[in-house]
Amino acid sequence: MEIQDVKALVRRYHSALDGADWEAAAAVVSENCLWRGYHPFNEIIGAEAVAKLFWQPLHQSLRHLQRREDIFFAGLNEIDGFQSRWAVSMGHLVGLFDAPFVGIPPTGRMAFLRYATFLKVEEGRISEIAMYFDLPHLMTQAGLTPFPPSAGAQLVQPGPNGHGGLLLDERPEEEGRKTLEAINAMISDLGTWQMDLPLEEELRRTWHEDMIWWGPAGIGATYTIPRYAQQHSAPFRAAFSERSKTRHIARLAEGEFGGFFGWPNFTARLTGGYLGQAPTGRIGEFRVIDIYRRAGNKLAENWVFIDMPHFWLSQGLTILPSEAEELAHS
Repeated sequence: MEIQDVKALVRRYHSALDGADWEAAAAVVSENCLWRGYHPFNEIIGAEAVAKLFWQPLHQSLRHLQRREDIFFAGLNEIDGFQSRWAVSMGHLVGLFDAPFVGIPPTGRMAFLRYATFLKVEEGRISEIAMYFDLPHLMTQAGLTPFPPSAGAQLVQPGPNGHGGLLLDERPEEEGRKTLEAINAMISDLGTWQMDLPLEEELRRTWHEDMIWWGPAGIGATYTIPRYAQQHSAPFRAAFSERSKTRHIARLAEGEFGGFFGWPNFTARLTGGYLGQAPTGRIGEFRVIDIYRRAGNKLAENWVFIDMPHFWLSQGLTILPSEAEELAHS
């Protein structure tokens, strides 16, 4: 399939999901499609099971659900030698929070569930999906406090500066290559946190000075290289050791937008205090989706989705309400 055909198929799938048309959604998904989501959902096989366990409960909780999409692009996956075709969508699922969702109490008000998803298309059907969604952010909207106050800003996050994130039309291949080069340069510099440069100088190699890092609930968003270093990067590096090498399942770009995900992306040992928690000395997994906007030859914005409930569970800490933990073991 051509990239534009991939986009059209994925948009039909999302339209069916948003309209709660489960048969239409299943019609464009392969029988054994692998769906990866945040804890407590984790891995689910098949469109019917995904609808039953995730989408139907979500529609029952966030009534009048609508998708407010900020970024949409597609491309070839660098990880498998540019063989497979993937589409990427990011934004918020918005509705009236009228019934509990994985134990999070309803508010009777609007609620925003920020999400990012990667969808692999093979032989005219969606064969693999990674969908990450910020459940702790939904908890904060319900008045819960899964984490102590952090240095970053906790807010409903907007789409990209310039509002040009919906790449419905084809983009020049050269622009996608430039974006992928910028992302790969950043990954190369990140390595295992062993560069000889001071942190801010390291970051300036691949990031704009006024970069924005849109982090998950608990960490929050930061603006400019100095504040990003102060409010997230330096505390994170100080808290963890034995960081593994980065590994991804998909990494692609189109136009000035690109991103990747892993399952997990990396592991690290919690040897320092972090987000109000004492060091455990345990290795934990980081399941992450990163979406980027490039400006010129450097990265300007980064939306980050980290499965914090999964990580903290590995450290012996339950973030989600008890009902969610029951689902995890059912």
